[in-house]
Order: sequence, then C-alpha cells, then structure tokens
Amino acid sequence: MQGNLDRTDLRILATLQANGRISNAELATEVNLSPSACLRRVQRLEGDGIIAGYGARLEPRAIGLGLQAFVRVQLSRHESEAVAAFSATVADWDEVVACHALTGDMDYLLQVYVADLDGFSAFLLDRLLNAAGVADVNTSFVLRTVKASTALPLGNAKPA
Repeated sequence: MQGNLDRTDLRILATLQANGRISNAELATEVNLSPSACLRRVQRLEGDGIIAGYGARLEPRAIGLGLQAFVRVQLSRHESEAVAAFSATVADWDEVVACHALTGDMDYLLQVYVADLDGFSAFLLDRLLNAAGVADVNTSFVLRTVKASTALPLGNAKPA
C-alpha cells in the first residue's frame, strides 16, 4: 500500500492526524484539491486500510485514570499455545490499552491505566500474576509524560 502514496496523500494523512474532525471541504482546501477529488482519496485511503479509524483522544486524569504503568512480562513457556493463551487473556483486560511482543529478556510490554495504586495492585494480583504462563513481571510507573502522540512520522514516509 505504501508505494501507492503520493505527496498529496501524505498531506491528507498529516492533516487528518492533526484534526480528524476537519470537514472534507476544509481538508480539500488545505491540500489543494477539489472536494470531490479529496473525498475520493480519503475513501481510497480508508478502503486500503491506511486510515484505520477515527476517534477522540481522552485525558486520562480527567476521567479518573490517574496512574499509568508500563509492565514488562516474561512468560515461562514460549510454545504457540502458551503465547496465544496469554495474548487472548490480555486482549480481554480493559486496563491494558497496548500490548507489544518484544525481543530481549522480556516477552511483552503492557501499557496499563488504572485509577490509583490500589487499582494497580488489584490488576497485578488478581489478573496478571494469576494469568497462566506468567513467570516474571517488572513495572515502571509513569511520573510525567514528556511526549505522547498518536500521529505517525509522515515526514519519514516515502511518497511514490
């Protein structure tokens, strides 16, 4: 898909990453296209799966999620069944907003949001440490967020 992106597509994507609620008319003006041509491009980008969806970014503390943690998890077994079981279990936990399989000494990195330390303790003791196959857990709590962006670095993308 990436080979089909031209500079106009990248400008559309950059604008939508910055303002997903922009109207098609405003977007068309921003990228120097007619509204109909702009809409066709956006629909193609959506249809090709390049635009994966739209959503609101929420402020965690404003909704009572004052504690963020990154949890590194090591599994005791690495057979495909054990990995699949852990992945399926994590997918059902609302507290986990991201789960990444890693290289190195730990197998997974979980990004977790909870209300407070009591909420994290419940998550850790009642869920994570009771999950089948978990051998080791190491947690880092976020003291302050220096940068958090959902926007991808389109300046590094290569247009067609």
